[in-house]
Amino acid sequence: MASSKEYLNFILEQLSELDDVSYRVMMGEYILYYRGKVIGGIYDDRFLVKPTKSAVAMMPNAEMELPYDGAKEMLLVDNVDNKEFLRELLEAMYSELPAPKKKK
Repeated sequence: MASSKEYLNFILEQLSELDDVSYRVMMGEYILYYRGKVIGGIYDDRFLVKPTKSAVAMMPNAEMELPYDGAKEMLLVDNVDNKEFLRELLEAMYSELPAPKKKK
């Protein structure tokens, strides 16, 4: 099942207090970027983020879920209604995320 544009727009609105949040469509789902780094994505209308140390610390009871078959598990963000929490989460994760790979 592909994610809906409505859910994407909802998540983008929740992240609107952050500068430089973008997305890319991939196979009916949405990869989310914060300041050029992949933070996670929207898969089957679920907001999943990479399991960085800070993300795990901020969401110790979060479910680990597969975004799609064959992928690494990611953290399910279930507190999507709290804009302040989402801002803090992405800011905390940013320094732990790898730099974008250089394009050839």
